[in-house]
Amino acid sequence: MSGFSISWLDLRERADFAARDKTLVIQLLAWLASPEASNGADPLVVDLGSGTGSTLRALAKLGAPKFVWRLVDHDGALLDEALKRHLKTFLIEDYQADLTVMDELPLGGARLVTASALFDLASSDFVDKLVERLHRQRSGLYAALNYNGIMSWEPAHPLDAAVGAAFNKDQLRDKGFGHALGPDAANYLQQALTRAGYAVFTALSPWVLTAADATLTNELIRGISAAVATGYGLDTVELKNWETFRLAHTTTGIGTVGHLDVLALPAPSSA
Repeated sequence: MSGFSISWLDLRERADFAARDKTLVIQLLAWLASPEASNGADPLVVDLGSGTGSTLRALAKLGAPKFVWRLVDHDGALLDEALKRHLKTFLIEDYQADLTVMDELPLGGARLVTASALFDLASSDFVDKLVERLHRQRSGLYAALNYNGIMSWEPAHPLDAAVGAAFNKDQLRDKGFGHALGPDAANYLQQALTRAGYAVFTALSPWVLTAADATLTNELIRGISAAVATGYGLDTVELKNWETFRLAHTTTGIGTVGHLDVLALPAPSSA
């Protein structure tokens, strides 16, 4: 699957935390504390594509009690960084694994599986297999910051819509899991979980990028421009003008990048 640097993950973390829907997290934490979910023990939370531990940090900031965290990533350097930052504070198991190989994912015993900004990279086959495993072991799922294809900028530029449409097409490319769900990820995930009998809750979690996020916005704009430069019918000169215009307004304009958070809770036990 596609890799991400520590610097990029750190750069986006402020925007990610601000965007996360806090009401959904409160609902999640209440469920984890319930007798149905906890069974009197500290729950095991498995974080897929954990990076340096951003989901752990976000939930801790929002009042998560003592969990046992199993951080899973294909990148050993990211896991090492997570341990360096948090091993003295949290109970952490690190597990390096190819996320695309479902049978190798260490989900056993997980009361909750979490993932942030992961499922728009994944395929429908990956989602189907993951939901099957979660349903079999009655694990909950908290999937945050799934890109939903909605992007807007202030001030506007005539090429905004065309660039956005091209970028959404680019998001469907294979990111290592097969044909990516891209902007359709959250909806597909919601449907798969509902079919499996989960109670599914969703909430919008858009990035709202202002002057405080200028460095992130600069990187985002350059990345979008590079992604759509070939194969999508955009004129090279016009695209460069769009990039120059957008970069000139990162400290005075506003960029909104849509995401959707998904929380899925298993049906109460009939026992």
